[in-house]
Amino acid sequence: MEVSIEFGVLLVVLGFIAGIINTLAGGGSNLTIPALIVLGMPAEIANATNRVGVLMQSVAGVAGFRHHKRLEQTDLIPILIPTLIGGIAGASAAAWLPSSIIKPVLLGTMLLMAFIMLVKPSMVSPDANEPFRMMKDTPASWVGLGIAGFYGGFVQAGVGFVLLAALCGTLRYDLVRGNALKLVCTLAFTSVSLIIFIWQDLILWLPGVLLAIGSMAGAWLAVKFAIKANASTLKWFLFLMTLVGCIFAYTS
Repeated sequence: MEVSIEFGVLLVVLGFIAGIINTLAGGGSNLTIPALIVLGMPAEIANATNRVGVLMQSVAGVAGFRHHKRLEQTDLIPILIPTLIGGIAGASAAAWLPSSIIKPVLLGTMLLMAFIMLVKPSMVSPDANEPFRMMKDTPASWVGLGIAGFYGGFVQAGVGFVLLAALCGTLRYDLVRGNALKLVCTLAFTSVSLIIFIWQDLILWLPGVLLAIGSMAGAWLAVKFAIKANASTLKWFLFLMTLVGCIFAYTS
């Protein structure tokens, strides 16, 4: 597929914005996937190609949070197990099921997260001084992370909200550490998803790499903001991105 210079620059810029949004909240793929579709890709190709940028922004974000010592690794392996299992199942479903079901799944998820943010915001924004819980003591977290992994492998757009609901809601991580672990989980199931999508020959590499360049820069900048911002600012940004995600899911 040919990509003009103008559209290439647009993909880098959108990747940069998406990298910031996905690192601090979620829903950045609501910008990048429509852009890839406008470029002429079928929805399933756009969904797969978008994962290249998501993978690289996750690498940059994880490295940034780890550099600032905000990546909690105490319970990392148990957190990744259900996430990876769900991601494999979700990516397999995305490779075989019709792309027409992506929109209703995305819209339903965004509406649910907006409802949770309005009715019970503490579910995704616990107090910074509240101790986090271990996976072995929190059975609900296995279900939540498995669902998040499946959704991320299947749709990707908005998965950050679902992961934060599991990590901050059931395991009670604060938003900074929750976002750091969210990126680790995203990196894990996106790696698996990419393998499946490459096997199915669903990725166009040039647009994917252009998105990745911008996404990595955006994620690195967002980490620096997350470390310095107060919890209230992060919570309001998360709520705003949830509403934006609802709008994009409805109009796309």
